[in-house]
Amino acid sequence: MIKKNSIIKGDCLELLKKIPDKSVDLVFADPPYNLQLKDTLYRPDQTAVEAVTNDWDKFDTYKAYDEFCLKWLRECKRVLKDGGALWVIGSYHNILRLGTSIQNLGFWILNDIIWHKTNPMPNFRGTRFTNAHETLLWCTTSRKAKYTFHYQNLKELNEGKQMRSDWHIPICAGKERLREKNNQRSHPTQKPEALLYRILVSSSNIGDTILDPFLGSGTTAVIAKKLQRNFIGFEQDKDYIKLAKKRLKDVKPLDSEILTISKSRKDLPKVPFGELVEQGIIPPGAVLTDKKELYKAKVAIDGSIKISNISGSIHQVGAKIQNLPSCNGWDFWHFKEKNGSILLDEVRSQYRTKKLN
Repeated sequence: MIKKNSIIKGDCLELLKKIPDKSVDLVFADPPYNLQLKDTLYRPDQTAVEAVTNDWDKFDTYKAYDEFCLKWLRECKRVLKDGGALWVIGSYHNILRLGTSIQNLGFWILNDIIWHKTNPMPNFRGTRFTNAHETLLWCTTSRKAKYTFHYQNLKELNEGKQMRSDWHIPICAGKERLREKNNQRSHPTQKPEALLYRILVSSSNIGDTILDPFLGSGTTAVIAKKLQRNFIGFEQDKDYIKLAKKRLKDVKPLDSEILTISKSRKDLPKVPFGELVEQGIIPPGAVLTDKKELYKAKVAIDGSIKISNISGSIHQVGAKIQNLPSCNGWDFWHFKEKNGSILLDEVRSQYRTKKLN
């Protein structure tokens, strides 16, 4: 039996078999990329580039790589709870091959995320575009699965705007980059903590179990501990395990009071528009307008609104005047007041807050 909050040395294909079915909430996998590098890369000043030349990244053929990936992905599918999350990261060398295996195994891909590296390594030979991104596949166990996604938290991280699928995060540098005494990188593919922070905040909860089959220098475990998640890490290299354990000793879990999950609007108590009318928050006869004040509608006593010969709910009228199949009236209409106007959703939010308190 594999214990939680532990790092185990060994082959992930063998260790995965020791994890019970449907016992893991999220898997983050940073597998070998199979870069197929054969020659040493040099900068213009003839110094060698720190590239991934380790044996663990080498496979004889694409078929051998595919078979390896299919095995660990199949085990991840087994150990994930229904609706659990699978996050896989890769580059153009391997992500398309991984995507095929993921879909063939019945996972449902929710998004492909572009990690835009704001400080990428240049292409020193000048023979290709600078490789400035990697791809993350966010998946769940099936198309109909109810998965975890903290939309509102991601929106808050993005200054109140919906989080996009292009993430601008720098690669490890400065103090975060682990280095040896000779200044060589301790691990060639160390992932930035900010990347794992966003992943775990978006699709996991306090107390969840996070599995990383290729733990490396331990970033997944570090962020899991910080965010009060349980972690399980597999790694074959004893030196990488030492790095990970050393990092973990310096990590203190964040206080529970600041780890709260912001509720999205769909999770909040429902407030019908008619309730605002009944309570006099938006009284009958009040005027609603769009943002540019091209349209003006009056509120009726039953909570419907009227404009010209069109009447109905705030959603129905909003859709009709724009010739659209649907419209979220809360985000379209503004309540006209003496000193200006306020978005209906803001009116609803203020009313809901007073009501709950």
